[in-house]
Amino acid sequence: MKKIIILTGNELRHQFFRKLLASFSSVDVVHSYCEVTQDINKALIGSSDNETSLREKHLNLRSQTEADFFSLFNQHIIDKSNPLLIKKGEVNETKNVNQIIDLNPDLIIAYGCSIIKSELLDIFKERFINIHLGLSPYYRGSATNYWPFVNNELSCVGVTFMQIDEGIDTGAIIHQERAIIFAADNIHTIGCRLIKDMTYSCARIVDLYPSINLSQTVIQQQTNVPLRYYRKKDFTEDSVKSAYHNIRNRMIENYLIKKEELDKEYPLISLF
Repeated sequence: MKKIIILTGNELRHQFFRKLLASFSSVDVVHSYCEVTQDINKALIGSSDNETSLREKHLNLRSQTEADFFSLFNQHIIDKSNPLLIKKGEVNETKNVNQIIDLNPDLIIAYGCSIIKSELLDIFKERFINIHLGLSPYYRGSATNYWPFVNNELSCVGVTFMQIDEGIDTGAIIHQERAIIFAADNIHTIGCRLIKDMTYSCARIVDLYPSINLSQTVIQQQTNVPLRYYRKKDFTEDSVKSAYHNIRNRMIENYLIKKEELDKEYPLISLF
């Protein structure tokens, strides 16, 4: 049984992840440090007005879809993840860092928390996994599974497990997988299904540690496709218009028809 620490948020998707991961018999979650963010939607778009209506609708639909996917499980599963609720950014505070060092877990897993800036990076080097919702290096930064819908690049919707380092989504890649997509899907059903699937994959990766040969998991940076980096400020009304315009124009159906051919343009690292 692996002793792990989880560094995460406290939205429904984060609760689902830590509770499901902690339910596996091979995993002992000593603590989950859960950063609480007040009104996450407002934090993403600022104050509500006529110039934010599309982004509001998009984020409200995300909240409803996550409730449909995760709420029932979250309410009824026995919680073995030992959550500690902390404020946004407190994952880097000395008190919490020292506690984690004293607990000396076999692995630390970061999913949806603040950027780690503490000595944990050095002390737990090669024992620190970052879960990046997006396919790095093709998409890095913020909301990396949203932008492929804007750019009509659904081959880049997925998850990357990587070693954490001081950069943003730049660590050695351990494992990647694409989202499972169906013709009747939307942005949020695809995202929620991916979170469910990636939690099972995370449990398998925990089982494999430390036998993973990281020297074979560095993705080639030489590629003919653009490597994109997005920030929160890039999430505009126009971007939402583009994403939903693409969906109305059969982007998902067209991708599924040419999926095998399109996916070859974006090679991935896979452990299993």
